[in-house]
Amino acid sequence: MTTLSNETVPTSEQEQSLSESACTERQMGRSLEQAQEEGVSCSSNSEEPNAVHYAPHELGRKGEAAAARFLKNQGYEILEQNWTCFAGEADIIARIENTLCFIEVKTRSQLQKGFPEEAVDARKRDRYERIAACYLKDSALCDIRVRFDVISILVLSEHRAFLRFHTNAFGVE
Repeated sequence: MTTLSNETVPTSEQEQSLSESACTERQMGRSLEQAQEEGVSCSSNSEEPNAVHYAPHELGRKGEAAAARFLKNQGYEILEQNWTCFAGEADIIARIENTLCFIEVKTRSQLQKGFPEEAVDARKRDRYERIAACYLKDSALCDIRVRFDVISILVLSEHRAFLRFHTNAFGVE
């Protein structure tokens, strides 16, 4: 589902889960401040017109912060950001109802290397599964579903970004 709108993304888990590898897409035409409040970020090193320039790490940090705000607006409880263990780092660990979500955030300012979510390969998926095992081992959580999601942010210009929220992105639940 792709929309150009000033509306917020539906909060219902059912509306976000369109299929087993569900993807909720939004293209938001808003001012920069409104976009950042809704969970959309600015761009980085780009030769495309209207691009806002950030260092790569700054772009990633801004994208992760924007994704966390987006998730909070959707009713998610953010449990951890940049949680690390021997297996690596999870960008965001969040909870909605009885589901624990491990969320990879990818932010890009240009399409030359493809959509941001295309950078999430099999190696990164395996790493996230090991990170989830570490987190669950160290937590007191039980009887909870585990899901792996990807939030992809493509900066279109200073005032617009394309946010794609892929629930159950790894196809395993």
